[in-house]
Amino acid sequence: MSYVKPKELYEEICISLKQEKLTPKAQGMLILIAEKANQKLKYTDPKDREDCIGFAILDLLKYWNRFNPEKTTNAFAFFTQVAKNGYAKGWHKLHPGKYKGTVSLDRKTSSDSEGIYSI
Repeated sequence: MSYVKPKELYEEICISLKQEKLTPKAQGMLILIAEKANQKLKYTDPKDREDCIGFAILDLLKYWNRFNPEKTTNAFAFFTQVAKNGYAKGWHKLHPGKYKGTVSLDRKTSSDSEGIYSI
């Protein structure tokens, strides 16, 4: 599997929730999300990338059952956000205090693209 189809992910997660156990196919999809969603992030040390992906996988496998299909059918967005939180958790664990004293702000520009700024 080279990519995750959102509809298939949703269906597999719903099956997993009914079984109260993550299916092997769903596990593979979550791992693939963790590996692929990280590709746009830049790291000076390749080991940091591997570690952050590991944190994301851990969070995905730990929190998969928090997805609520009654609230949304967009499992892909939910799990991508869980992975992003995992990368951030890993980065802060690897580099504590690197950005201490800064405040990050999300800002929508006139073209509706998102940018992150630190002050």
